[in-house]
Amino acid sequence: MSDTRRRVKVYTLNEERQWDDRGTGHVSSTYVDRLKGISLLVRAEADGSLLLESKINPNTAYQKQQDTLIVWSEGENYDLALSFQEKAGCDEIWEKICQVQGKDPSVEVTQDPIDESEEERFEEMPDSSNLIDLPTCELGKLEEIADLVTSVLSSPIRREKLALALENEGYIKKLLQLFQTCENLDNAEGLHHLYEIIRGILFLNKATLFEVMFSDECIMDVVGCLEYDPALAQPKRHREFLTKTAKFKEVIPITDSELRQKIHQTYRVQYIQDVILPTPSVFEDNFLSTLTSFIFFNKVEIVSMLQEDEKFLSEVFAQLTDEATDDDKRRELVNFFKEFCAFSQTLQPQNRDAFFKTLANLGILPALEIVMGMDDLQVRAAATDIFSYLVEFSPSMVREFVMQEAQQSDDDILLINVVIEQMICDTDPELGGAVQLMGLLRTLIDPENMLATANKTEKSEFLNFFYNHCMQVLTAPLLANTSEDKPDKDSSIEPSTGSTICPDNYQTAQLLALILELLTFCVEHHTYHIKNYIMNKDLLRRVLILMNSKHTFLALCALRFLRRIIGLKDEFYNRYIIKGNLFEPVINALLDNGTRYNLLNSAIIELFEFIRVEDIKSLTAHIVDNFYKALESIEYVQTFKGLKTKYEQEKDRQSQKLNSVPSILRSNRFRRDARALEEDEELWFNEDEEEEGEAVVPPIEKSKAEEDFPDSYEKFMETKKAKESEDKENLPKRTSVGGFKFTFSHSASSANGANGANSKSVAAQTPPAGSNGSSSKNTTLSATVASAKQGSLIGLVDYPDDEEEEEEEDSSPRKRPRLGS
Repeated sequence: MSDTRRRVKVYTLNEERQWDDRGTGHVSSTYVDRLKGISLLVRAEADGSLLLESKINPNTAYQKQQDTLIVWSEGENYDLALSFQEKAGCDEIWEKICQVQGKDPSVEVTQDPIDESEEERFEEMPDSSNLIDLPTCELGKLEEIADLVTSVLSSPIRREKLALALENEGYIKKLLQLFQTCENLDNAEGLHHLYEIIRGILFLNKATLFEVMFSDECIMDVVGCLEYDPALAQPKRHREFLTKTAKFKEVIPITDSELRQKIHQTYRVQYIQDVILPTPSVFEDNFLSTLTSFIFFNKVEIVSMLQEDEKFLSEVFAQLTDEATDDDKRRELVNFFKEFCAFSQTLQPQNRDAFFKTLANLGILPALEIVMGMDDLQVRAAATDIFSYLVEFSPSMVREFVMQEAQQSDDDILLINVVIEQMICDTDPELGGAVQLMGLLRTLIDPENMLATANKTEKSEFLNFFYNHCMQVLTAPLLANTSEDKPDKDSSIEPSTGSTICPDNYQTAQLLALILELLTFCVEHHTYHIKNYIMNKDLLRRVLILMNSKHTFLALCALRFLRRIIGLKDEFYNRYIIKGNLFEPVINALLDNGTRYNLLNSAIIELFEFIRVEDIKSLTAHIVDNFYKALESIEYVQTFKGLKTKYEQEKDRQSQKLNSVPSILRSNRFRRDARALEEDEELWFNEDEEEEGEAVVPPIEKSKAEEDFPDSYEKFMETKKAKESEDKENLPKRTSVGGFKFTFSHSASSANGANGANSKSVAAQTPPAGSNGSSSKNTTLSATVASAKQGSLIGLVDYPDDEEEEEEEDSSPRKRPRLGS
C-alpha cells in the first residue's frame, strides 16, 4: 500500500512556462549527510536511479495544490512539482515539510515569498504582518474592493496576504452572490467593479482560489462576471456560448462522473484563458502561470483516466472500424481520437510512450488505414492529424507495422501507399494536406531516425520494402506527366513540338514539385537504393523534361534534383549523365532563358560553376566537347571559359606525361595506364549486359552498328586481354601515371581538331596488333565508335589500340547536337 501512496511524478517548469515530466518514482524524506538536512528523495520506479534530491530548506515556500500536488521553487528560475498518485501520500510528505519548517500542516503555503526589496519595506512597517482587512461584502463597497484587489497586484507579499484573506473568509462565494444581485438589478456600475475584482483575483495566481472559482457551483458566475468588461459597449455572451452553443459530445457514454466533471472543467477554464482573458502583456506574463499549470495537470489526469479505461477505448475502436457505423458517428469518433492525441502532447516522453503503445495495441494503425481511404474530407483530415502524431512520436512503430502488413496485403492497400495516394489526390488547390503528408513520408524514409540493432538493420529492411512496394506509387504522376516520346536530340525542347507532356496545370505542377522534393531527399540519403531506381527507370531523363515547364518553380525543382546528383561526385552517376546526354535540356533551358537575370539563370550557372570548381573531369570533358560552341558567347560569367581552360590544362598535362616516357616504353606504359582506366568502364558495360536482359539506360535511338556493339566489343576485349597478358611478361615495373581519360577519349574527333596531331603521333608509335586476327575485329569496333560518336551517346571510351583507326576518322568531325537558341 505504501508503494502506491508514495508514488509520484516529478515535474520541472521549462523556459516556455510548460511543465516537463522528469519521471515517475517513489518519494521519501530522509536525512542526507552531504546536504546536512532532511531532504526529499525520489527514486525512479523503473531502475531505482535518483530523479530528485532536494533539501527541505527552512526558508523555501512550499505550496500544496489540488490535494495531490506540492510545488516549490529552487533558485530564481527553477520550479519543481511533485504530483502524487494518492492524497494520503501527499499529506504525509506535506506534514514532513511543515515539521521541518515548523509550520501547521493545515496551511496551503509554508512561507510568504518575499524578495529583498519587499523584505526591507516589510521590516519598516510594523503593522503589516496582520492579514489584509477586507471591506464588508456588500454593493456599496464594490468600488473599494476593486481598488484594493488591483492595488496589490504589483506587490508579491500583499498578493499573498490578500489571497489568504479571500480564502479564509469564503469571500469569493459572497462576491458571486452579489454578482447575481447586480445582474438582477441591472446595476451596470456594480457589474463593472465585479469584472475588475474577479479579473484581479485570477491574476493573484493562486491554485487554492482557482479550486473555488472553477468548481461546478461557481464557474459559470465567474464567467458571468468576466462578461461585463467596462471597455465594451455591450457585454459579451460567454455563458450563452458555453451552455447552448458548445455541445459536449460523447462518442461513447462516459460513465465515470469524476472524469466527466474534469472534462467540463478543463474546457471551461481553457475557454477563460484563451477567449475571455486578454492576452497578458510582458509584465503580466507570470500572472497566469498557475492557471496554465492547472489546465496542464487536468489534461494529464484526463488522458490517464481514459487510457486506464480499456473497455471504453476498445469500444471506440470497435465502432470506428465497424462497417455498419454511419458516417456522422465515424466522423465524431475520429475527431475524438484527434483531440485525445492532442491532449497526449501534454504528457512527457515516458507517459506518451505508454499512451501510444496502448493505442497501437488496440489497433490504431489498421483503423487509420480504413478511415484515411474514406471519401469524407473532414474524416481524412482528422485521420491525417492522428497519423502525424504517431509518426512524430515513433516512426519506427509505423515502419514496423507497414513491413508486417506487406507480408499479408496487396501493395495498393498498404498504409504508406494509402498515404501517398492521399497526397497525390489532394483536392486542395494549395495542396495543404499533400504538404503535410509529404513531411510525414520524409520522416518515415529518413535513415537518421532508423534503428540499427545486433540482429537486424531497420534501414536496409525498410528501404528495401519502400523501393519494392511504394516507390512506383510515388513516382507514378511524375512518369505519367513525362511519358510521351523522348525529345528529339537534335532539336530544342519546346512544348509546341508535342514531344513531351509538360504539366501546365498549376496544381499538377505543385504536386510534381513535392514529389521531386522527396526524390531529392532520397538522392541525398539513400545512396544505392535510389541510384538503382534512377538507372532502371531512366528517371533523371524524365525529370529533366520538366526543365521545359512554364512553371519556373517546377523547372527549378528538376534542376535541383540534377544538382544533388552531381553534388555527390559519383562517377557512376556521371557516366549515366554523359551516356544519356542529359545536359542538353539544361543547356537548352539556359539558352531559352536568354539574357534574363533570374533564379533559373543563376541556378544553372551555379551547377556548371560547381563542376568547374570541383574539377569533375569527366563532366568537364563532356560539356566542352559537346556544348562549348553554344556556350562560348556567354561572357558575363567566366564559368564556361573556365571549364574550357580546365579541359585544355588536363589535355596538356596528359600529353606531357606521355611525352616524358621514353618512346621505346611508351606503348607499354600507355597500355598499363589504359588498363587502370578500363576497369570502371568494363564494370559499367558488364552491368548493362547483366541487367536481366534490360538496358539500364534505354538509348535514344540505335544505329545498326550500335546494335551489334556488345558482340564486337566482347570479341575485341577478349583479343585485347590475350595480347596484354603476353605483353605483361616484358613490361617494366613502373608506377601508373593514370588518368588519360580526357585527352584520349575524344581527341581524334574533337570538333576543333586541336589535338589531332598529338593523337597521330601516339598512334604512329603504337605497335600494330598481333597476328591473332584482331585487326578485323578492331575495324568493327572502330566503325562502332565512329557511329556512337555521331549519335548522342558519349559513354564510350577510346582504347589505345584504336589510335590507328582514329587517324582515319579525323576527316569526319563529330556532329554536335543542335541547340535551340
